Amino acid sequence: MIAGLPIAFAQPWLLAALVLLPAIWWLLRFTPPRPLRVAFPPTRILLEIDQREETRSKSPWWLVLLRMLLAALVIVALARPILNPQAVTAGGDGTILVVVDNGWGAAPNWQRMSATADEILAEAGRAGRPAVLAATATDTVLGEPGDAAAAREKLAGLSVAPHEPNRAALAPLIAEAVTRYGIGEIVWLSDGIAYADGADFASALESAGAETVEVATPAAGDLPLALSPALNETGGLHVGILRAATQSGSAGTIRARDLKGRVIAETPYAFEGDAARAEAIVDLPVELRNDIARLEIGEEETAGGVQLLDDRWRRRVIGLVSGETRERAQPLLSPLYYITRALTPFADLRESPDPNLAVAIKQLLEQRVSALVLADIGTLVGDTQDELSQWVDNGGVLVRFAGPRLAGAEDDTFVPVELRSGDRSLGGTLSWSEPQPLAEFSEDTPFAGLEVPPDVRVTRQVLAEPSIHLVEKTWASLADGTPLVTATRRGDGWIVLFHVTADAAWSNLPLSGVFVEMLRRIVDLSGAPEDASAAARGVPGGILRPLRSLDATGVLGSPPPRAEPIATADFTTTRPGAIHPPGLYGEPDAFRALNVIDAATRFTALDAGGLTIETYPASEPRSIGPWLLVAAVILLIADGIAVLLLSGRRLRVGPLRGAATGAMLAFAIMAPHADPAAAQSSGDGLSEADRLALEATLRTHLAYVLTGNREIDETSRAGLEGLSRILADRTALEPAPPIGVEIAGDELAFFPLLYWPIDPQAEPPAPDVLAKIDAYMKQGGTILFDTRDQLEARPGLDGAVAGPGMLRLRTLLRGLDIPELEPVPGDHVLTKAFYLLQDFPGRWDGGPLWVEAALRDPNEAARPARNADGVSAIIITSNDLAGAWAIGDDNRPLYPVAPGGDLQREMAYRSGVNIVMYTLTGNYKADQVHVPALLERLGQ
Repeated sequence: MIAGLPIAFAQPWLLAALVLLPAIWWLLRFTPPRPLRVAFPPTRILLEIDQREETRSKSPWWLVLLRMLLAALVIVALARPILNPQAVTAGGDGTILVVVDNGWGAAPNWQRMSATADEILAEAGRAGRPAVLAATATDTVLGEPGDAAAAREKLAGLSVAPHEPNRAALAPLIAEAVTRYGIGEIVWLSDGIAYADGADFASALESAGAETVEVATPAAGDLPLALSPALNETGGLHVGILRAATQSGSAGTIRARDLKGRVIAETPYAFEGDAARAEAIVDLPVELRNDIARLEIGEEETAGGVQLLDDRWRRRVIGLVSGETRERAQPLLSPLYYITRALTPFADLRESPDPNLAVAIKQLLEQRVSALVLADIGTLVGDTQDELSQWVDNGGVLVRFAGPRLAGAEDDTFVPVELRSGDRSLGGTLSWSEPQPLAEFSEDTPFAGLEVPPDVRVTRQVLAEPSIHLVEKTWASLADGTPLVTATRRGDGWIVLFHVTADAAWSNLPLSGVFVEMLRRIVDLSGAPEDASAAARGVPGGILRPLRSLDATGVLGSPPPRAEPIATADFTTTRPGAIHPPGLYGEPDAFRALNVIDAATRFTALDAGGLTIETYPASEPRSIGPWLLVAAVILLIADGIAVLLLSGRRLRVGPLRGAATGAMLAFAIMAPHADPAAAQSSGDGLSEADRLALEATLRTHLAYVLTGNREIDETSRAGLEGLSRILADRTALEPAPPIGVEIAGDELAFFPLLYWPIDPQAEPPAPDVLAKIDAYMKQGGTILFDTRDQLEARPGLDGAVAGPGMLRLRTLLRGLDIPELEPVPGDHVLTKAFYLLQDFPGRWDGGPLWVEAALRDPNEAARPARNADGVSAIIITSNDLAGAWAIGDDNRPLYPVAPGGDLQREMAYRSGVNIVMYTLTGNYKADQVHVPALLERLGQ
């Protein structure tokens, strides 16, 4: 590659011929010696002859310069110059090892990374070099070196994983492979993110012993952004946006969605200066905030740009009631002081100003609190017990703390276990016992996994009466086995009792950090249904099974086959990986979220140490050699014209024909490399719009929407070409070649049917374009939307099945006036428009065909074909119809179909014929005149 220029040469040794340019200059400027004059009398006769042509003694400087430029263009063109060449090429000797990062950070640049890897392996194959391909996120072993073609096949099947790459695990394997197989060149195609092992991995590659180590990364501006864990605080839902480089992005939008994928709020964010972190606040009422199930960066499509939220992020509303009367005068002595400090970071706390206990509790229950904390409340009087009982049965969590009043209460029904009257004193001058520490928390309680602080001591407690159920109701106990926290399930709610006070009078538990975690886990129980899994509630013996998993682009779908459950106690320490992909674990109504980015994640750009880092090209490599040859031919023509003019000769037809021949040759060379879109020219004096109108009205054409994606557009063209040939062979319709239309600029009214493949990466149309589409459909046009994502469709939490294409289509349809849709019923005209069909497969099978829903008259007799009263303006499929119809120049199918093979392709052609016939004839087949023929064909 030329320094500072995105140009490289496939045969750079040919550039050595440029050193011959001075010799060419000398030859072109060479002047033969002046001829010797000899007196010869007859020559005097020649002096009187008019001289009509003269020859210069030497060529003009500008003509010499023109010819040198021509020679230089030819030399450079033969060296095969490439614009935007690959960042890294296979230039060493011996076995080559290509290491590819395929973690979530590679998702936005995966196309360029995989193309670079494929080109490197192709060069190795042409050179006959053995090759090894290693993927840092999915490979745990390194295979033996083999043919480069086999490595390219492995690369074709490689995909991006939704978790971080595990480079550290590959480092020792690479060092061993270099020694064992004599690997001479290592190429690391990185995603540009350091993670926790980037620097160490670069150092390991450098010291592995290979002769050459090359590293390629995306440009700093192409690195993805990440979303840090959210904090549901009093002022709103706080979320941090991380960037690995200052060029990655400066501003954007955070989008909040609910469980059904609906957008609840959008909040802007902006980075200040060179800051690596930006803050955004989703400012909504608590009730709406608690409905948020997903936060995402609007401009990103990666797993790292998503934060899934579960019940732990919900901000509960908690009511506080104390039986202490001195708290207002001395708040530091109040039992509620420590509870308030413990719960404030993750809950909204409510207190009633009314000193009447019954009124205070009633007021708090009317505020729909999730949990109610009673600190040293003894007997509950009046209607309070009935209201409290109903509230607990409906899912409320009642948390009580002991104290003098509770110890002296009698017949208290709002305790999980029967209590002994009075309290037990531990330590003191008149006691034989010592203050008791806490025992280890059992694995079958919500406190499982919490570390017991060694300095916590309990000096007084209320005791429970012994019973056979005491052990199963005990969540925490002292070292002597007496209960510290007991709980019981009542209806859909919980009653939890701390056998000590909420202040430091009976223990120093409220002064410890474990007190905060215990309260948080208890509050998390609020709203958990009775039939929720044990793991989700944190009760004995549960595990969290995979429920939904994120893919590398941030789409939530079904978990992969390798996904394994996670033990409840291990969930907080589990990091996403191949067997534990990020996503939701548990049950649909009680789950936990495992995210790619947590509070400990390092998100910085890769620093490769002493290794040289190249960047992937911003666009696809393109050969400019043919264009240089075209320029050389043009200069050659110009040279010939200049020579004729300098010689004083008039231009004759012969030279002009030669010039025309040269021009035709130039365009012949240029045509295969020119932009097909730029090659469209009417040549008849008509504007592009008039030409399209004339062409579309003279004959019937099938039309498709140009998406801007060359692969998709070519598939659409080939698909409609194949369907047009089937229509010509089997029906009376003989369509002309299909036409691609620009949805924003071209007139749509000439086409009865418009095939629109959905590109998941495409931007939604502008409002004026949406209005144009809406008018087209309301004026009788039909659009066949094909999302082409049946294999990628995954069920969401609400049960709806959707892939990336369908999600993009929903965004597009949001701005259109779309009627109610339904899958094609068995008696719809589409099933009998030409062939008798029940399914409408394409390249894929299984996706329904959606049309406008038609109201059926309940008194109407059964008919073979239902009268839809017109043609559906919108048809939607996900089966990739054009992929099944597509044929090449040799009339052979371009793509395989699955799972039905040739029979499925035939049914796809029949589906296309029915759709076209239905679009052109409407409800013709529903007319009563056709009933006898249809009944005969149906065998009725």
